[in-house]
Amino acid sequence: MRRARWALAVALLLAPSTAGVAAQETPAPKPAAAGPVLVVDTVKGMIEIEMYPADAPKTVTHITALAKRNFYNGLRVHRVEPGFVVQFGDPLTRDMTKRPLWGTGGSGQVIGAAETKRTHRLGSVAMAHAGDPAKADSQMYILLRNSATALDGKYAVFGQVITGMDVVQKIAVGDIIRRVTVKP
Repeated sequence: MRRARWALAVALLLAPSTAGVAAQETPAPKPAAAGPVLVVDTVKGMIEIEMYPADAPKTVTHITALAKRNFYNGLRVHRVEPGFVVQFGDPLTRDMTKRPLWGTGGSGQVIGAAETKRTHRLGSVAMAHAGDPAKADSQMYILLRNSATALDGKYAVFGQVITGMDVVQKIAVGDIIRRVTVKP
């Protein structure tokens, strides 16, 4: 007992004094800088998607370039799985006679990187592909449920719906994407 008190006394003497010093708090981590916003104007309303250039730089650069070239303008939504995803980005959807092929087309320029750092949650926007994340091209999907752990690490989540999730919930196959633009 005496030895324990002595050790405590020595420890207190050797500890740096905090008398008269305000307690320092660990600073809160700074939020990541907001990325560019993809504005998707559909026949059902507007959707805004904040993109993650720090986590998916090649994907964000690719999608931004496609949007600036008006690639997405006039495309149709080609896949809606209620409670799962809404998907668009296939240029074949401009032609109703090619409906059996919808979901198979792209811009012809794959991203070439598997940027799979983020996990899926409600409103996550990720790149669709046919099995190899490095071969994702122009098709993207928006997640309609709280999580999809089976997709994590397999698909590049490059953005998050920040406004218009109610619009996403109303979208049907064949709905037209009027215009996609990018706000810095």
